[in-house]
Amino acid sequence: MQTITTTAHIEPDTRFRVTPFPDSGNSFVSLRAKGDFVEVVLIAPCGTSEALRNLAAAAIEAAEALDAMTADASGGDRDVPQTPR
Repeated sequence: MQTITTTAHIEPDTRFRVTPFPDSGNSFVSLRAKGDFVEVVLIAPCGTSEALRNLAAAAIEAAEALDAMTADASGGDRDVPQTPR
């Protein structure tokens, strides 16, 4: 990843879009996360699919942590169903 640091809050209505840009010499995929005031775009060229898989795994882990925190706050059970991978 090249250097930039930014912060944006994901809201329930955050929209996500994947757009492939096939090109014989410079193919890439655009992954967009868009809210009302912020849009974050990740550009993933060929050869970076494993990095995207790692990002997806980290997002699933973060979602499971949020589920656990929500269950704790509501006095619910801490067992969080695991998403099949």
